[in-house]
Amino acid sequence: MTLPITEVRATAFRVPNPERETDGTLGWDATGMVLVQIKAGGHEGLGYSYTDPSMAQLVIGTFKPLLVGADAWGIEGLFEQLQRRVRNLGRSGLAGAAVSAVDVALWDLKARVLGLPLATLLGPVRDRVPVYGSGGFISFSERELSEQLSKWVHRDGCTRVKIKIGNNAARDLQRLEQARRAIGNAQLMIDANGAHTVRSAVAFAHAAAEQQVDWFEEPVTSDCPRGLSQVREAMDAAGLPLDVAAGEYVWGLDDAHRLLQAEAVDVLQMDATRCGGITGWRRMSVLCQAYHRDCSAHCAPALHLHLGCATGGLRHIEWFADHAHIEAMFFDGAPVIERGEIAASDRPGHGLVLKSQDVERFALWEG
Repeated sequence: MTLPITEVRATAFRVPNPERETDGTLGWDATGMVLVQIKAGGHEGLGYSYTDPSMAQLVIGTFKPLLVGADAWGIEGLFEQLQRRVRNLGRSGLAGAAVSAVDVALWDLKARVLGLPLATLLGPVRDRVPVYGSGGFISFSERELSEQLSKWVHRDGCTRVKIKIGNNAARDLQRLEQARRAIGNAQLMIDANGAHTVRSAVAFAHAAAEQQVDWFEEPVTSDCPRGLSQVREAMDAAGLPLDVAAGEYVWGLDDAHRLLQAEAVDVLQMDATRCGGITGWRRMSVLCQAYHRDCSAHCAPALHLHLGCATGGLRHIEWFADHAHIEAMFFDGAPVIERGEIAASDRPGHGLVLKSQDVERFALWEG
């Protein structure tokens, strides 16, 4: 029995930030999103990616002709066709994000047709997943930093929070001290977004360890697995208890394999809005198991919830401030933190329903 796809839609959104935010290497004042809706058998699946809004046109102009009329049950085969279709466009980056949004919509559709929560369809490991509060932008004032981190720990029960750092050691150390005062005994994590050199990262790791930091994300660019490996080796030699994490810019299995083979990370971050959706995520999670490395979900907490419930070796989901805010605005069914965790609902699919009227003011293009 086949399930022909009857309709494919894509909408581009741009959601302004209340104020400009910065990390160690970049600043931004808005977040782009592409949302994909796919219909078959009287049901609709929904997927999305945080990416440039122009990718909505790629979905309609390039992917829609391939998808309409195809069998919605054949997700693995469609994934391979999408990968081939973007070969000459470049599978990584923007095209990868577009493929991811389509793949998520297909899996959501399949689960809704079957009347199953996505985690049940994939095979549950747990029914709730720990999250860590993530924000702490460099552009924040001391008051803004303290208030954000304190709420996650003392209101929401998060046992971990993460802040951005750059390569200004004096200022970054001051911000670590501010964060430590705000969160008490909770675990503190840092993310440099590749701002350091190997030497400066190792030097800062010594100071960070004194503030009980145990997670150093992208100390150097993940484009250089050897550099990440050198940071890990130097910290191990010095007895510093910091895990090196990276992977948010992993677009496919080859990217993940390069990081793991180089022993560049203790924890591989995976992002289903970039790495090929649910199909890509599942393949990478097996690769993590083969290398005996834990994984962690990067951003998009609402989208990663059911995946997190169905993935062994997953430490936590990143409760990224921008995305958590957007998902609460965009979707009925977006998760809420309770005692530091988010729980999967028993709704079919990933359980998210678009609040069309609430978000139409952010729409730029629809096809």
